[in-house]
Amino acid sequence: MSDGIGARVKRKEDKRFLLGKGKYTDDIRVENQSYGAFVRSPHAHARIKGIDASAALAMDGVIAVHTGPELKADGIGDIITGWAITSKDGEAMKIGAWSPLATEKVRYVGDSVAIVVAETQALARLAAEAVEVDYEELAPAVATGEAMNPGQPLVHDEIANNMCFDWEVGDEAKTDAGLAGAAHVTEIDLINNRLSPNAIEPRSAIAVYDDAEDHYTLYSTSQNPHVARLVLSAFYNVAPEHKLRVIAPDVGGGFGSKIYIYPEEITCLWASMKTGRSIRWTAERSESFMTDAHARDHVTTAKMGFDADGNIVGFKVDTIANIGAYASLFATATPTYLYGTLLSGQYAMPAIYCNVKAVYTNTVPVDAYRGAGRPEATYVVERIMEKAAREMNMDVAELRRKNFIREFPYQTEVLLAYDAGDFDAVLNMAQEAADVAGFPARQAEAASRGKMRGIGYSCFIEACGLAPSAAAGSLGSGVGLWESAEVRVNPVGTIEILTGAHSHGQGHETTFAQLAADRFGLPIDNVAIVHGDTDKVQFGMGTYGSRSGPVGMSAVMKALDKVEAKVKKIVAHSLEAAEDDIVIEGGEAKIAGTDKKMAWHEIGLAAYMAHNLPEGMEPGLKETSFFDPVNFSFPSGCFICEVEVDPETGVTQIVQFVAADDFGTIINPMIVEGQVHGGVTQGIGQALMEGVVYDDDGQLLTGSYMDYTMPRADDVPSYTIGHGCTPSPNNPLGLKGCGEAGAIGSPVAVINAIVDAIGTDVEMPATPSRVWAAIQSSAMPQAAE
Repeated sequence: MSDGIGARVKRKEDKRFLLGKGKYTDDIRVENQSYGAFVRSPHAHARIKGIDASAALAMDGVIAVHTGPELKADGIGDIITGWAITSKDGEAMKIGAWSPLATEKVRYVGDSVAIVVAETQALARLAAEAVEVDYEELAPAVATGEAMNPGQPLVHDEIANNMCFDWEVGDEAKTDAGLAGAAHVTEIDLINNRLSPNAIEPRSAIAVYDDAEDHYTLYSTSQNPHVARLVLSAFYNVAPEHKLRVIAPDVGGGFGSKIYIYPEEITCLWASMKTGRSIRWTAERSESFMTDAHARDHVTTAKMGFDADGNIVGFKVDTIANIGAYASLFATATPTYLYGTLLSGQYAMPAIYCNVKAVYTNTVPVDAYRGAGRPEATYVVERIMEKAAREMNMDVAELRRKNFIREFPYQTEVLLAYDAGDFDAVLNMAQEAADVAGFPARQAEAASRGKMRGIGYSCFIEACGLAPSAAAGSLGSGVGLWESAEVRVNPVGTIEILTGAHSHGQGHETTFAQLAADRFGLPIDNVAIVHGDTDKVQFGMGTYGSRSGPVGMSAVMKALDKVEAKVKKIVAHSLEAAEDDIVIEGGEAKIAGTDKKMAWHEIGLAAYMAHNLPEGMEPGLKETSFFDPVNFSFPSGCFICEVEVDPETGVTQIVQFVAADDFGTIINPMIVEGQVHGGVTQGIGQALMEGVVYDDDGQLLTGSYMDYTMPRADDVPSYTIGHGCTPSPNNPLGLKGCGEAGAIGSPVAVINAIVDAIGTDVEMPATPSRVWAAIQSSAMPQAAE
C-alpha cells in the first residue's frame, strides 16, 4: 500500500514514545548543571518593599539568588506583546510593563520575584521558600465584567479603567438599522469560562552559557523555537541572535500555551550567564496552574435580528475580554482579529458589528489556547442561532440552513473572505450520521426512564494558517506568517525535510514524510523530518493556528517542486531524453513509454558525484522554499451532540457525538481523526467541567486537579467522524487545517444539547450542580407581575 497522501499510515514517532524513549527537555543532561526555582508572589496585587535572601544564601549548596532590579540593571527587556491593536478612537493600546522578574509590584498570584540557583532541585525549591519578601498588599481587580468600573484598583497605575484597548470591527450604524427593522430580535448574555491549558508535559527550560564562546543554548518546551530566539535577542537583550541556539526537542503538548516566551526562559538564560552554571527548571503542576497562560474569559452581550422569513438582518456583539495582569504575546490578537472577524460564522449576514474591550485584572495573563478566538466566536454565533430558532418556533437546523453561505468566495462584513465550502453537504452528513430523524423516539424512550434527552448543533467555521504576512502586518502583527522548508536528497537517495514548523503531538514526522513519499514513490521510512533546532533549520514560524498543513506543508511542496525539476534535468541528461518525457514514480525516474530508467539512489549519487551533469548545473540535490499564503484557509464543520440529563442529580451524559468536518485535502485520515478526537474532548471539558476560578482577593481556587476537573475516558462517548472535502484554492495541496476544529465546535454543541434537554439556559461549565439548579429554577412557578 502507498505511504503517500491519503494513506492511513501509522505514526513513525510513536515507537519511541510508546517505548518511553522520547527525549523531552527534562530528559536532557548537560555539563555543569544546577537547578533553578522561582520565588513567586502569594498576593494578587502588592508592592515589593524589600527582598531578604540571606537565609537562602546561607544554605549549603545554594549558588545564587537573583532579583528583578539586578536583571533590569543588566539591560534585560520587558516581555512584549506581538500584535498592536488600535482602539476605535485611533489610540494605541495601553501596555503595562512586564519584567521577567517583578521589580516594584506583583500583579498576580505566581508573579516571579526572584530566582534561586542551587545544586539540586529539592534544595532550590527549599531555598526559594526561605527567601523573605516584604510586601505591601494592595486591593486587586479580579472580575472580568467589573474591571473597568469606577473605583476598581488599577493593575497598572498608568492605565485608566484597566482598559488595554477598545476595538471594533464591522459597521455599527448599518447593524443598528438592521436590528431596528427586524421582525424578530434575539438577545443573549454569555460567559466564556476561563481555562487552564494543562499540557501533559509541563513547561521546562535548560539554559546553558558557554563563557569561552560567549554563547547561549536554550532547551525549551517551545512551539516556535525560531521566534523564541528572535525575541530573546531582539527584544529581551539576552544574547545576539548568532550567539543563541534554541532547541525544542520532543514536546508533550502545547495547545497554544507554549507559543510564548515566558519569564522563566529569559531569567534562566540570564542567570546562567550570571552564575556560570547551566540551569534546569521544570514547572511543578501547581506552578503550571499559576503561571501558564490561561484562556478564553469573555463576558458577552449579543443581539441578532431576523426578517419575517428567518433571514438574518443584523448581528451586534459587545465583549469584555480579560487579558490578565499583562498583555502576553497573542493576548491582543485573540479577542480581536481571531474572534471578531469570525462572527459571520457559516451565515450570509448583511450587517455585523463587534466591539471588544480588553481589560487587565490581577490574574494570570490570558492568551491563545486551542482555537484562540474561534471557539469564543462560534459559541456566541451558535448559542444565539439556537435560541433564535426556539423563539421563532423554527427547526434549529433549518434556520441555519436558510442562512447558509452558498457562493464562494464570500466576503464577510468583518474583513475575512471565505475561500471554499459546502455547508449544506456537511450538515446533511452530520444529520444522517446522528440519525436526527430518530431522535424523537429516543427522547421519548429516555423520558420513560426519567431522563431528559436533548440534541444540540454547532455549525462552525474557523480561519487557519494566519495569512498573508502583508495583510497581518497592516493589522498590527509583529511577525511575518510565512513558513520555510528545505528538502535534502542525500547521495544514497534518502531524504531529509527540514521544516520551520514544529511538532508537539501533531504527527509531523509522519505526515510531512508522506508528501515526499507520495511525490517520488518512496517508502516513508526513507524520509526523515528535522525540526525544532535553530542551528539546523533555517528561520521558521513554528506551529499554532492549524498552520502546519496549509502553510508548512505548502512550503515543503514548493521545495519538492524544485527537487523534482532538478531530478528531471539530471535524468533527461543522463538518458539523453527531453525533460518533458521524464516521469517519476515507484522510486525511479524513467522515459515515458520505455524501459530506460534510473533508480532513485542512482539519481542522488549522480547529483553528488557530478561526473555527468547538464552544463552549468551545480552539484547536489537540495532545495529551499518559503510559502506565504494569499489568504487564510477556512475549515468548517457541523457537530451534533446528544445528551441525557438526570433531573434528580443534574448529571449530564453525552450519549452520542457526531463530528462532520470539511478540512479540504486530508494527508493522513487516521491522524486527522485523532486531532478531532482530542479537540472535541477538550471542548467537552470546557462545556461540562473545566473552569479557572479566583476568589475576590485574586487567590486561585482551582490550582490542582482536586479542584480543576479534566475529562476522563468515561466522560466522553465513542465519536462518529465524517469528512467533506472542498479543497482550499489558497495553497498547493488544498489543505485547510484540522488541529483546532474539535475544540472550536464542540463546547456549544454540548451546551445547546443540554439547553434542549432541560428547556432553560445554563452557563459553562455545565456542572451537575449548575444543571440541577437550572432545572429547579425553571420548574419554579413565576411570580405574577
